[in-house]
Amino acid sequence: MEIEKIDKNFELRWNNVLKLIEEKFGEKPDITVVLFLIGVQELGKIKKKFSKDQKIEIMHVAVCTLLMQYGFYKFIGRDEEGWPHFEATEKLPFLAPLQQSKFIREAIVDYFEKE
Repeated sequence: MEIEKIDKNFELRWNNVLKLIEEKFGEKPDITVVLFLIGVQELGKIKKKFSKDQKIEIMHVAVCTLLMQYGFYKFIGRDEEGWPHFEATEKLPFLAPLQQSKFIREAIVDYFEKE
């Protein structure tokens, strides 16, 4: 019963994040879009077009930023182009795919709730 309560609370918080993004951008995002938006925010550069490689790097920035909240990465600085760089500080635990999804969604919720 306790776990169900926690999961319902989490789903409510997750849906609040999605609703916030939907209100700003006009459509409900999937997790990939949320990660991209976090990455762009952390990069601090908004431009109309990013290359495919840049999009992958932006997602990497988002994931590192999210995992930094839990001590798995630390920010080490920005390069000459302003891209943030991180260093792994702790090995990530093995998680099954559904656990990975839940973990990253929890990290996203925590990120937005700190804003």
